[in-house]
Amino acid sequence: MTQLLGRVGGGDAEAERELLPLVYGELYRIARSEMRDQPIGHTLGATALVNEAYLRLVGKDGDAFENRRHFLRVAAKAMRSALVDHARKKRSQKRGGGWTPTPLDDLCSTYEERSLDLIALDEALEKLALKDEQLARIVDLRFFCGLENARIAEVLGCSSRTVERGWSTARSWLSVALDGLDTES
Repeated sequence: MTQLLGRVGGGDAEAERELLPLVYGELYRIARSEMRDQPIGHTLGATALVNEAYLRLVGKDGDAFENRRHFLRVAAKAMRSALVDHARKKRSQKRGGGWTPTPLDDLCSTYEERSLDLIALDEALEKLALKDEQLARIVDLRFFCGLENARIAEVLGCSSRTVERGWSTARSWLSVALDGLDTES
């Protein structure tokens, strides 16, 4: 796996084809976990999310992955980025699509507005990463990949207790940051 990841980083198209079957199951599990937190009727499915994330992962020339753990960290970031891009696109369509909402559309919009604002979360995570990169990685792996603390500790190479403390700290920090964004709007 590590050799394949290195070859993918070197631009080896054959290695990309060999890698996909090895990581697809894990990426799909992560994507399904993430999609459970999305609003009903979300137009980006788990399969599309995996495909988009994989294209982002292997589409970068010269970006080599150190190992499976590094690959999973980058995959979490790629899925988050894909979901945020999708949310931005959907938000821009809402602002001027030229259609008149029906009562059912109003109900769906209300539900979506109450659900987590991925764009705001992404902005807050970027700020958190500037303060503490590991806390941001813990959030990526837990929230976007659905990994448990023990698995996150394995991926990050730290103790489960460190992950537990980091998750608690990150949640508190994000809660304050996201509340601040609501009052600024």
